[in-house]
Amino acid sequence: MSFSFYFFGVETFFILVSFVVALICCNFAFLNIKLKEMITLEDFEKVDIRVGTIVGCEVNSKARKPAYKVTIDFGQDIGTKTSSAQITNLYSSEKLIGRQVVCVVNFPPIRIGSVKSEVLILGSPSDEGVVLLQTERKVENGAKIF
Repeated sequence: MSFSFYFFGVETFFILVSFVVALICCNFAFLNIKLKEMITLEDFEKVDIRVGTIVGCEVNSKARKPAYKVTIDFGQDIGTKTSSAQITNLYSSEKLIGRQVVCVVNFPPIRIGSVKSEVLILGSPSDEGVVLLQTERKVENGAKIF
C-alpha cells in the first residue's frame, strides 16, 4: 500500500514537471503571456540604471497626456537630470519631492512637450496608474542597479 502511494506521488510529480516544461516551451502562449526575446548579460549591462532623488516636480503642460516635468538628483558623478513622466494618476507633485526613483540614465534625450527628457523613470502599470519602482531602503544618489 505504501509503495503504490509512493509511486502515485512520483508519477504525479513527473506529470507536474512535464506540464511546467510544456508551459516554458510554449512561452505561456495559452495564458496570453508573451515573453520578450532573450538577451545576454552583456546586453543587460549596457543599460545604466541608477537611483536618484526627485528635487523638483511641476506639470508638463505641453505634453499630450498628463505628465510632470521631474528634476532628479543622481549625485556628483551624473548630476541633475530631467524627465517627463506620466505619473499624475497616483502621485501629486508635492509628494514626489524627496522620493527616490529608479531610472535608466543612458537613453538619448527626447523632447516631450517643452521638456528635454534625459532619463526614463521606471514603473509598472496598474489599474490605477503607473506605480513607481523604488528601492526597499534609501540609498546614495547615483547608486547603480544591477
